[in-house]
Amino acid sequence: MAILPLLLCLLPLAPASSPPQPATASPCPRRCRCQTQSLPLSVLCPGAGLLFVPPSLDRRAAELRLADNFIAAVRRRDLANMTGLLHLSLSRNTIRHVAAGAFADLRALRALHLDGNRLTSLGEGQLRGLVNLRHLILSNNQLAALAAGALDDCAETLEDLDLSYNNLEQLPWEALGRLGNVNTLGLDHNLLASVPAGAFSRLHKLARLDMTSNRLTTIPPDPLFSRLPLLARPRGSPASALVLAFGGNPLHCNCELVWLRRLAREDDLEACASPPALGGRYFWAVGEEEFVCEPPVVTHRSPPLAVPAGRPAALRCRAVGDPEPRVRWVSPQGRLLGNSSRARAFPNGTLELLVTEPGDGGIFTCIAANAAGEATAAVELTVGPPPPPQLANSTSCDPPRDGDPDTLTPPSAAAASASASAKAADTGPPTDRGVQVTEHGATAALIQWPDQRPIPGIRMYQIQYNSSADDILVYRMIPADSSSFLLTDLASGRTYDLCVLAVYEDSATGLTATRPVGCNHFSTEPALRPCGAPHAPFLGGTMIIALGGVIVASVLVFIFVLLMRYKVHGGQPPGKAKASAPVSSVCSQTNGALGTVPAPPAPEPAAPRAHTVVQLDCEPWGPSHEPTGP
Repeated sequence: MAILPLLLCLLPLAPASSPPQPATASPCPRRCRCQTQSLPLSVLCPGAGLLFVPPSLDRRAAELRLADNFIAAVRRRDLANMTGLLHLSLSRNTIRHVAAGAFADLRALRALHLDGNRLTSLGEGQLRGLVNLRHLILSNNQLAALAAGALDDCAETLEDLDLSYNNLEQLPWEALGRLGNVNTLGLDHNLLASVPAGAFSRLHKLARLDMTSNRLTTIPPDPLFSRLPLLARPRGSPASALVLAFGGNPLHCNCELVWLRRLAREDDLEACASPPALGGRYFWAVGEEEFVCEPPVVTHRSPPLAVPAGRPAALRCRAVGDPEPRVRWVSPQGRLLGNSSRARAFPNGTLELLVTEPGDGGIFTCIAANAAGEATAAVELTVGPPPPPQLANSTSCDPPRDGDPDTLTPPSAAAASASASAKAADTGPPTDRGVQVTEHGATAALIQWPDQRPIPGIRMYQIQYNSSADDILVYRMIPADSSSFLLTDLASGRTYDLCVLAVYEDSATGLTATRPVGCNHFSTEPALRPCGAPHAPFLGGTMIIALGGVIVASVLVFIFVLLMRYKVHGGQPPGKAKASAPVSSVCSQTNGALGTVPAPPAPEPAAPRAHTVVQLDCEPWGPSHEPTGP
């Protein structure tokens, strides 16, 4: 019994165990529906008129749907600590900006929908942290740029990538090639003009590739395409088949697409856009023998150049063909030239040497190549010492020449000899004896070539020419029954390269083909300047000097006249001299009694008259003579 009171005293000291309280859930945002009674938790706010991501989200949610709202930006704090989120939909909002690291805490996210927004670019940090992402939907935005490292964190897990309906002209193809687990790749309805060879070679799990409605003129062969059968429709296709869609592109149906034509297909939706003979025809209805290419032809190259050491030099080479040939340059030492600290190679075929050295001289070789072959041309460069100084005020001019400068004149014997010597030493495009420039002037030239009627099915002739001073290739179409043509509107004092091609119908294939008739190069006569005619700046300066002399002389005469008038009027201005004339002298009447002022000597008596004479004494008025009182 003594123990019982002791236990009763110790009982209040024992901690009272309270039952576990359920974790309190965050309140559901207004106009949203929240599922928090059972797992997984979800917050559904589609079409709720939200202007931003609600701040009172339950951070335990596994699904968050915010589609069809007016959210304009995703901030860093909007989705912070939502480590269990698996599905996030932000479709059809007005999102223009996604902060760097906005999804950094969503390491469990599997699907991200950002389609139907206004994103213009995607940087490297905006998708950081999405290491388990499998589905990324970015369609129907305004994307024009995709950073090379934008997909680095999800490159190994991504299975579905949709970039359709954007403004993409270029893509980070190297980054896309690292998506080894991707099954579906949507690139349709963009502005892609080319795809590099082998861009999809490492996408071994790719099942569907959509490149519809871009600007592709050709599709390079890829090991992926040759390894798997190509089918247009997934319905009924085997599991290993690749569904490839490339309709709606302006395909150029030449020999570069023969590989694609040889593959088995189930549809004929794609069409050829060029060349003209195949334009509008269904791609799969064109025979393999009609996919032809034309070998390159060098139409223009720079004449022999001579530059002083230390100066820049530009070597030009132009070629035509189907497909468009690629131009490369080889140095006199046999090295392939490209962009470096001393040289720049441009896509249009121009090689620019920034600073020439004496060892740079020699024969440079231009190589134009395409799928049908290659053509070469040589350009000679001479590097010499700096030129001697020239007189700045040279007044030499050309002697006058009778006749119209546009009148065509045949070359003289001496000129023909000099031209022959120059052509013998020239390393430019070969001169064919079949194409002759018989007469030429300052702005016109007469071109003649032999009759090509033995060629069966000839339709017309094509003249291609270009000046050494520009890069514009000019075409002229001539009827088939012609053997000469007068070129007009040429520039004076320039060298032209010219080629004549015969356009005919190939009896073997039934297609339009071209055959070179020959090439030639010529120089128009320089525009003459008549001697003795003064230069326009000289005339303008003379007129200004003469006008200034007249103005100065007029001012001097006016000043001289004013000085003379001032001197004549006794140092007073003419107007004031008249006003003070009545008070220039003071006269006093003397009757013999008054005369405080000494009188001047009496004047000589005048002849007597029949009236009273009053004598007046006058003296000059001055400051010291003031009038006295009466």
